[in-house]
Amino acid sequence: MNLAQKLPSVRGRISENADLSKTNWFQVGGTADILFKPADLEDLQHFLQNKPECPITILGVGSNIIIRDGGIEGVVIKLGRGFAEISHEGAEIICGGAALDVHIATYSAESAIGGLEFLSGIPGTMGGAVAMNAGAYGSEIKDVLVKAELISMDGKAHIFSNKELEFEYRKCGKMQEKQFIVSKVWLNGKHGNSEEISARIVQIKSEREGTQPVRSRTGGSTFKNPPTAKAWELIDKAGLRGFSIGGAQVSEKHCNFLINTGNATAQNIEDLIHHIQEKVLEDSGIRLETEIKIIGRR
Repeated sequence: MNLAQKLPSVRGRISENADLSKTNWFQVGGTADILFKPADLEDLQHFLQNKPECPITILGVGSNIIIRDGGIEGVVIKLGRGFAEISHEGAEIICGGAALDVHIATYSAESAIGGLEFLSGIPGTMGGAVAMNAGAYGSEIKDVLVKAELISMDGKAHIFSNKELEFEYRKCGKMQEKQFIVSKVWLNGKHGNSEEISARIVQIKSEREGTQPVRSRTGGSTFKNPPTAKAWELIDKAGLRGFSIGGAQVSEKHCNFLINTGNATAQNIEDLIHHIQEKVLEDSGIRLETEIKIIGRR
């Protein structure tokens, strides 16, 4: 009996040998043994409570991830529309784990709720943003998160406060200790002027488009900024602006962004990351740590 035959009956969609290159912004990677898109929270919990023993990988919108060419073993769970709701109570935003950060910012502006404009500068979903304490334009998730509902691999729901999530720079300690799926998040906004909030979002969009390769196949920021420098400056100083391996290239526009120029493999991108780390270490004595996540079989 293969893995697919052991899976519980669900209302969502299950696909075997699913092409994962269509699920990430680099558009690289192999197949998933199983790709499961739950219909809603109840469907997800039912699946987790009745699944066979197998590896589980959680995938968001694929904005800050490299999926290796060998694909992913076991089940990949990708949340969709059933987890993308956005609402508010007063100045507090309540959103699903699959809600896009930019949609949350736009909804907040339309609702005259400020303080969340920075989300428009973060590609990806709220679930991914919580998992890595994503940030941009002077703010990060830990600054605005009130609490989050996380689902453990046994299907149980847990509510954690901001403090309990143990946020650090580009890290959520709680989600590194144990595997969870972000199902719902509460964010603390503040009442403001809708036009002013919208204007700030437009400004952020303009700044992003002017400084980042937003129209290229990219995974966003590749490396964390070291305490004493900016990653892009170290990469540029090492003479790597525009450097390429296969179809993977250091962006001419922003050195901390790697792009797929058309025919890159995941291995090309991973090799380029290692090359950058070596050259920056030689040039500056600093070992860059990846911000982007690399998953799957080689």
